[in-house]
Amino acid sequence: MIYLAEIWVYPIKSLGGIALPDARVEMRGLEHDRRWMLVDESGRFMSQREFPLMTQLSCSLTATHLEVFHKKMPHQRLRIPFDWPESALIPMQVSIWDDTLEALAYPETFNTWFSVHLGAPLTLVKIPDAARRITDPRYAPEGQHVSLSDGFPYLLISEASLAALNERLELPLPMNRFRPNLVVCGALPHAEDEWSDFRIDAVPFRGVKPCARCVVTTTDQENGMRSAEPLRTLATYRKQGNKILFGQNVIWTGHAPASISVGDLLVFD
Repeated sequence: MIYLAEIWVYPIKSLGGIALPDARVEMRGLEHDRRWMLVDESGRFMSQREFPLMTQLSCSLTATHLEVFHKKMPHQRLRIPFDWPESALIPMQVSIWDDTLEALAYPETFNTWFSVHLGAPLTLVKIPDAARRITDPRYAPEGQHVSLSDGFPYLLISEASLAALNERLELPLPMNRFRPNLVVCGALPHAEDEWSDFRIDAVPFRGVKPCARCVVTTTDQENGMRSAEPLRTLATYRKQGNKILFGQNVIWTGHAPASISVGDLLVFD
């Protein structure tokens, strides 16, 4: 019996994640997942690759706001309203990998907060509700789109895959090194590599491509320090070509509004 053990969203790309008991499913990812990101003065996206200090900024959700805070100053919170009219934000061309799109930039007060905490001039932007950033058509069906994730709207990893890795490591690592949206329990190690169509409860998903991992996985999410692991060890048994694979990229194949909850069973078609 395979079931959904954890649900995670990362509202601002590369900042801390939020564990949820349930979440609304949308084509471009879970509600609130990677709808915001930080960009440099040229509009290029910034991540933990350039700023390991991003690990020190955490997020929380209220009914009306996204709140951001430094781990050492949790009571000093930047509050970003969900109902802020898009017409009140400033259109801005941004780039994320090979994609260029129009995002919406927040006022300078917000940008100053992030720039001070991360030590560089940064701008907070949001992907517009109507934006359609197309998912890689080599792997996803026509019409699929994604928010500000690297490439795909959902990332799924099994607890057994992490356990198999940790058996090879001198110091075990937590799941947050890999920043998944969906963590499942009850599967064999790396069984998710082969999953195609499946349902979480009644909600349909499809595995489309194993996830190629980068230097972010070597960044301790508690303190921002980097080491050689886990990429060094993963390369000994999870390397294909010049890619190191861990976890499965997933799309939602439904059409009607839906939600998923921790504890939901996975059913394979």
